[in-house]
Amino acid sequence: VLLCAQGWPVLEELYLSSNNITVLERPDNVLQTLKLLDLSDNQLLDGNQLHLIAQLPRLEQLILRNTGITSIHFPDAGFGCKTKMFPSLKRLAINDNKISQWSSINELDKLPSLRALQCNNNPFMDTEKNPETLIQLIIAKISQLEVLNNCEILPAERRGAELDYRKIFGKAWLEAGGHWNPEKNKPSQEFLAAHPRYPRLCLKYGAPEEGELKGRQPLTLKNQLLTLTIKCPEKPEQKPVEKKLPESMTIQKVKGLLYRLFKIPGSELKLSYESSKLEGKEVELDNDLKPLQFYSIESGDCVLVRW
Repeated sequence: VLLCAQGWPVLEELYLSSNNITVLERPDNVLQTLKLLDLSDNQLLDGNQLHLIAQLPRLEQLILRNTGITSIHFPDAGFGCKTKMFPSLKRLAINDNKISQWSSINELDKLPSLRALQCNNNPFMDTEKNPETLIQLIIAKISQLEVLNNCEILPAERRGAELDYRKIFGKAWLEAGGHWNPEKNKPSQEFLAAHPRYPRLCLKYGAPEEGELKGRQPLTLKNQLLTLTIKCPEKPEQKPVEKKLPESMTIQKVKGLLYRLFKIPGSELKLSYESSKLEGKEVELDNDLKPLQFYSIESGDCVLVRW
């Protein structure tokens, strides 16, 4: 291929799937205009081989489906830093491989231009039983991702994923040397290796408060479900919807539910509620981390949705 490439000085797309390629070589002075490279269904096995094609300056899309790779690593960049490899890579497909460690997903955050990822059917995805949590973890770990497995990541979805990630691993952060006082905040290298974005999430949203880190209280749902009416004042044609929601549900989770319920385009939701007991008084639900019960919402109240 590299010998032939001398005759393709302006080639932009190269499809090499199912060619029994097992070893890559560095494309010196050839394929420098390449924007798309498909190596799927070749058994490359060793993810380090990718370093040999990592300097292609214009490569925007790399398809590595079913290549047998087990890991991805960019050794030139430390925790929270960007690699000089694959400088223009926007879209990466690594589905149907043997990647078993979350550390490879952490590494993808080092790619400076990555915007879209396909990663279905890899063993690391079996480590989390809840598919929604799995998606949240990937979104939180890769800061600039806009599309995951062909689904657009909405701003509210990213915010929710990052806030949840910060809360889920908050206890581990404290145990590893994390602290609310920036001067005492010295998490271990082991924690940073497993969660390289965690310090940035704390800078973005603040360190998790102690109350957020407590285990979830067992729910007796019968006693703790609220019957709420949900209205969209900006869409009068939209009929009010009645929903039963746990009073322990956070505002962030309520927003996620309403995005799906009303099929709202990517934008920031603003929630408030009107009490059935205090007519004309509207209370803003302004803290995504607080549960509904924090705002003293009761069954029969009306939640107002704006965007």
